[in-house]
Amino acid sequence: MTARHTGQHRVPPLALVPAALAVVLLVVPLAALALRAPWARFGEVLSAPSVRESLVLSLWTSLTATVLAVGLGVPLAWLLARGHFAGRRILQATVTLPLVLPPVVGGVALLEVFGRRGLVGGYLYDWFGVTITFSPTAVILAQLFVAMPFLVLSVEGALRGADERFDEAAASLGASRWTTMRRVTLPLVAPSLAAGAILTWARALGEFGATITFAGNFPGRTQTLPLSVYAALETDPDAAIALSLVLLLVCLAVLVALRGHWLGEVRR
Repeated sequence: MTARHTGQHRVPPLALVPAALAVVLLVVPLAALALRAPWARFGEVLSAPSVRESLVLSLWTSLTATVLAVGLGVPLAWLLARGHFAGRRILQATVTLPLVLPPVVGGVALLEVFGRRGLVGGYLYDWFGVTITFSPTAVILAQLFVAMPFLVLSVEGALRGADERFDEAAASLGASRWTTMRRVTLPLVAPSLAAGAILTWARALGEFGATITFAGNFPGRTQTLPLSVYAALETDPDAAIALSLVLLLVCLAVLVALRGHWLGEVRR
């Protein structure tokens, strides 16, 4: 009989009190949203034109950001996992910086690149009259900046754990690098790619700080659902609670779905 079944791995009694306090700290505020939600007005709040506009904007921008994250992040993850070049560790650390940076700092950084006087935005405005800031494009870039590291880390970890002998076998049979990647490697990391894409979408959907700094908070143009929550706090707290609950349920569903994937990887 294993130690697991004989009870040797039970939680020590002294750990139960801080664990309970942690549960209270993390769960009670979230449960309060459901308890204080204006259920009688829920349909009215969600059917408001401004809410529909922000919801539609949040959905299509976050999905666009996710598609771009997959297209750009998978090759980057491949480079970080399989490449051998000077400065790889520095690049790995830099790629993960948006995970720990305050989102508003990310918004300021994006302004310095894509603003009218930015490194790239200045040329776009002077040469083509194109303004990125305070537009839906800026919303997508803000979401992409903060969310893509989740996909890169997920795919990079899967590539590191994948057996490279399958790639070598495919190459020995005459398959090109592109064919090997498409027919062998990508199917092996597909579960991690899907998990990373879903987590990226959830993070993009909930993005606030970089968006309000770089894209602004203009109803019907750049006001995403999180920004609608922020705006509603001043005028209609009940609506803010209802919208917060919608975002909470979406994120909860995503995390519950992904938790089994993560735990499965740990067990392997």
